[in-house]
Formats: sequence, structure tokens, C-alpha cells
Amino acid sequence: MKPKFKTVRNFLPIAQSEPFAPLAAGTSRRGSLRVLVQAQAALIFAALCPAAAAGETYSFDSSGSTIGFSVHQFLGTTRGKFTKFKGSIDLDRQQPEHSSVTAQIDVRSIDTRIKKRDDHLRSAEFLNAEKFPYITFKSRSVKRTGPQSADILGDLTLHGVTKPVTLHVKLLSPLSETGRTRWAVATEPIMRRDFNLSFAPWSESLFGVSQSVAVNIEIEAKRAE
Repeated sequence: MKPKFKTVRNFLPIAQSEPFAPLAAGTSRRGSLRVLVQAQAALIFAALCPAAAAGETYSFDSSGSTIGFSVHQFLGTTRGKFTKFKGSIDLDRQQPEHSSVTAQIDVRSIDTRIKKRDDHLRSAEFLNAEKFPYITFKSRSVKRTGPQSADILGDLTLHGVTKPVTLHVKLLSPLSETGRTRWAVATEPIMRRDFNLSFAPWSESLFGVSQSVAVNIEIEAKRAE
């Protein structure tokens, strides 16, 4: 004999012949049925609206990203980059101000294409990679500035010194079917003296090494599974 069904408040049909879970003291079968229906409705809503439950997390893909810098001097411009870094973006599309970013750069991975210069930059006289192996950034607030852009205020820690910095971020490519996205990141030049990154003053003066370090960053990120 086929079981009879009835629909309760236009939600899912419940089989009358199926036994209910044991009732708590003082709870009617009608009350138990209402609780069951409400639970089923909540599960359906969560399944249809996953974005309401959590944001999206993206991880930096270092193979498609660039964290570079440049410094002017009398003889030209020195350009370099860091080849090892990692980071994550927690993105809230509905409320961008709730998004956050963290990044960590391996100081030992500095590369200006001249080994002798790189060794000096890693030494205790300058970046002191042994004592301060990482450069870190951690966001404190996010403010949307346009349909595809935002300002991210956060703390930059470099050479053991932490200073507030604002990153101006622009979306270069929308989220693709593969879960990848790309961002351009700009900021005001970093002043070396703010992070105690000055060596022999006479040498800097002789070669006209600028205190200002321009930053060039593009980040490709992949959505976490």
C-alpha cells in the first residue's frame, strides 16, 4: 500500500507513515513536525545561497604574480623583485569592507640580477634577512573606491619596523570559470629611512641612491577549493 503524503505550509511533503524522532517532554507531534519543516527549509536556503554563509578565499599564485620595486640613482634605475611569497584574499562581494588581505614575502628571494648586489641587500648592513626573514602585510580596513577598485589600509612590517600603508587595488580581470582573478596594486613610494634601511651615507650620497622605493605589484590569485 502506497504511503499517504500531506504538504505542510507548502514546504517538503512529509510521509505520514514515517515515524518521528522521540518527542521531548511536553512537545506535541504537531510541534515536532513544525521543527522538522523549519530545519528542512533552512537547509534548502543554505544550499541555494552559499554566499550568504561565507565569503570567498583566494590564494596568491606566485607563478603568475609579480612583486617588484625600483630605486633611482645617478647611474640609472635599479629594478628588482621578490620571487618567493604567499598571501590570501578573503573577499566579501556583498560587503567589500568586510574583506581582508594578508601577504608574506621571503626577503632571501630578492633578485636584482646581480648576485653581489643581492648578497649585500640580504646582509646585516641592509635588509638583514637572517634576523628579519619576512616582509609582511596585514589589512585593517577596506574601502571601495569604484566598481573595480578599492583602497586597502594595513600594516607593513619590514626590517622589524611596522608602518601603516594604503594599497590602491584595481581588478584587472574578472573571476574566470577556472576561479582565477588578477589585481594591480599601487601605493605611495616607500621611504627607506622609515624602515631604517640606510647604509653608508657617504656611499649613498656619492652614487645618488634615492631614499624613495617605487613598488610594482600584480597579483594573480586562485580561488580556494
